[in-house]
Amino acid sequence: MNKQGLALTQQQVQKLSPLQIQTIKLIELPVQDLEQRVRQELEENPVLDDTPDPETPQEEQKEISIESLQDDYIPDYKTKVNNWGKDPRPEYNTFSVKTGFREAMIDQLGFRNLSQHEKEVAQFLIGSLDDDGYLRRDLESIVDDLAFRAGIESDREEVERMLALIQTFDPAGVGARDLRECLLIQLRSATQTPETVNARRILEECFSEFTGKHFQKILSRLSISEDELKAAMKRISRLNPSPGGQIDDSYNDVAEQIIPDFVLKLDDEGGVTFDMPRFNIPEIRVNKKYADMLVKAEGGSDREKKEAAAFVKEKLDSAKWFVEALKQRYNTLSKTMQALLDYQHDFFLSGDDRDLRPMILEDIAKITGFDISTISRVVGSKYIDTPYGVYPLKYFFSEGLVNKSGEEVSTRELKKVLQEIVDAEDKHKPLTDEQLVEELAKKGYNVARRTIAKYRDQLGIPLARLRKEL
Repeated sequence: MNKQGLALTQQQVQKLSPLQIQTIKLIELPVQDLEQRVRQELEENPVLDDTPDPETPQEEQKEISIESLQDDYIPDYKTKVNNWGKDPRPEYNTFSVKTGFREAMIDQLGFRNLSQHEKEVAQFLIGSLDDDGYLRRDLESIVDDLAFRAGIESDREEVERMLALIQTFDPAGVGARDLRECLLIQLRSATQTPETVNARRILEECFSEFTGKHFQKILSRLSISEDELKAAMKRISRLNPSPGGQIDDSYNDVAEQIIPDFVLKLDDEGGVTFDMPRFNIPEIRVNKKYADMLVKAEGGSDREKKEAAAFVKEKLDSAKWFVEALKQRYNTLSKTMQALLDYQHDFFLSGDDRDLRPMILEDIAKITGFDISTISRVVGSKYIDTPYGVYPLKYFFSEGLVNKSGEEVSTRELKKVLQEIVDAEDKHKPLTDEQLVEELAKKGYNVARRTIAKYRDQLGIPLARLRKEL
């Protein structure tokens, strides 16, 4: 019974073809990485070429397609991949997005006069930071990890010294072990104005009162005026509680260049279409002359000729799969983007988040006929340039709920309304979650209090008592 079950399981396993594997890998790549991948293939496969054949008229090159490739050793064809239009090097725009703060830390580490051993300890510490820039593991555990995982002998004193060094890096506050230390690092490195000094005193001497918004206790303990307290609290509010940059957008100095995979186009009649910029991806073709030279080379034994022919066959097959995978990548991205454009038509016309429809990967998978995993690969690292900004494709996906009118609205729309209500509230009497439920109900959104609490947490909005101001 077990043997039969095993045999059945083995028969049901589907083996991916080389073409499918190539296509999956290429679909995942954003356009700037695709250029590097194409150039790598050009270097590794001598049968591929990115220069025009001088003996072949341009018109003839345009008419030949990938379908003309046969399984013969020396197929008589040429092919080019050109899904991006006539201009091989069109203008394109680049956009800045935040790079990982760990890379920024490593770069700054290179400017410090450290021994190789100290650099290794510091690099390990940087790698141990959370996405928000905090070190949430105790130093003794770091020392153990250095020894057992990295083979680096160290001690608490050295680790603490390297951590103190990292805490001097930009963005200020990185490497802290808790919120209090994070804020204090930023204040200690700032110009010591009266409000900065008072802010430090509040965090050093009255942190529990600060987190609980017990203002009268702070005034009494520090013997400062209400105006001085207001100024100090305002100074603290300008600090970055997430120096890793994953939540707070204040750290934009270190950036990498991205190139949108799609560019939105609007017409005067309310239509929306898109282009796919070509970037610097070269047109590629099979260099038949190179293949002829290998196989028809004079001299050598029959065995050598067969080996040469086998080599050419392997490279031609590889070229065929790569060129076809590029073509399938283009078609998959194009079909997916068109489905997304149709589904979120109203948003792409207005740029208003309230026009975003609830949409999950399965919705686009059903429209395109692709697997959900394929849609996930397409949207995972792709961007679209619109008149309203550059968006990652995954931005347009969200769950939904039903409003009073029975219409389905996206959670992103609800969060935006929730944020607007909180922004407009009287900070002397901030709204409780129950009151937020009532305010949303007035605007037509029926939401449970626990849902409000969840969305409030996701938006980084504190409880009402913690939003209270003097």
